[in-house]
Amino acid sequence: MPVYHRLGKVPSKRHVVFRKPDGSLYHEELFGTEGFSGVSSLVYHLYPPTIVKEAGKPFSVRPEIAVEDNLRALSFQGFEMPLKDDYLESRTTLFVNDDLHIGLSASKKGTGDYFFKNADADELIFVHQGNGTLHTNYGNLDFGYGDYLVIPRGTIYKIDFETTENRLLIIESFSPVVTPPRYRNEYGQMLEHSPFCERDFRLPEGLETHDEKGNFKVNIKKRGLIYPYVYGTHPFDVVGWDGYNYPYAFSIFNFEPLTGRIHMPPPIHQSFQGNNFVICSFVPRMYDYHPDAIPAPYHHSNIDSDELLYYVDGDFMSRNNIKKGQITLHPAGIPHGPHPGAIERSIGKKATNELAVMIDPFHPVKITKAALALEVKDYYKSWMFEPEEMVKD
Repeated sequence: MPVYHRLGKVPSKRHVVFRKPDGSLYHEELFGTEGFSGVSSLVYHLYPPTIVKEAGKPFSVRPEIAVEDNLRALSFQGFEMPLKDDYLESRTTLFVNDDLHIGLSASKKGTGDYFFKNADADELIFVHQGNGTLHTNYGNLDFGYGDYLVIPRGTIYKIDFETTENRLLIIESFSPVVTPPRYRNEYGQMLEHSPFCERDFRLPEGLETHDEKGNFKVNIKKRGLIYPYVYGTHPFDVVGWDGYNYPYAFSIFNFEPLTGRIHMPPPIHQSFQGNNFVICSFVPRMYDYHPDAIPAPYHHSNIDSDELLYYVDGDFMSRNNIKKGQITLHPAGIPHGPHPGAIERSIGKKATNELAVMIDPFHPVKITKAALALEVKDYYKSWMFEPEEMVKD
């Protein structure tokens, strides 16, 4: 995004004396994810954020790779992943490369008695089912169906769900998740032709300052391991902060689709990007309005990127027999396009009601054992005409 934001109390200048009412100093922390050159925030704590009482034995959550190289169109039924009680335990990685991991979470409860910190990756969480609150030391974000939550790496957070069936799409990016530069001017402001603007983003609010000492468990993810840490003070002991680095929310329903007289290419749907990948939002929109337009997408060659599509809701007009939570993977190297009958069905239609999230990694993804447990068998054959259709032709 980002825009300057400020909550709570901060001193008039950076790196100057800032005292508590009792005369002792608040503890300033510079928080950024790209050294001293990227966006950052200055955070003011009641206590040093370094008081570690115990560092437990790490345990692995590294995904087990089942397919290193793939050149088949594949599909997976995400809603067949069983619900688990715990949020962290429910997180399951399905696809990986050196730039990002893509997975799902299906949990009944949130983080419970612990905090979580991803020290490796920015997290982009899409909320498919459920609602609740994301708690951080920057403040709180309420979320619900259709929300993207962008959480910069290193952010300590808790998730509290108000619902008992919560399904999330989780993208872990090893580079910052940002909005497309072509939507912004040289000053960072969203341009008039952008499909969203600053008003569409929800920033943290309701800063809560916890003046508590004790034993606070923070599960820290680093290089595929979870390190159980116990801190001596509450992680949310912040009295104020300001800057550009913080979590925020954006609803897919606030994405304004771009349309044209003839079919427009997928980049018009782009919402976010990271190093070597883009993320697009397919939302209800008016179809192409040329009198002879074919609204269904044309066949196109996937040569430069894999394409993963996560189906959220509605009727995705280019696919047959698609269910909520289903994922398709169309690998780089072979063409793909609408299913049989989709092109003809689309002619004359005025609008689409589809809702989906597309992820295009520019480097191939590896497929995990957990993903194969959800696989739709022989999906790659689904473009073959049925015998009766061949007779009709």
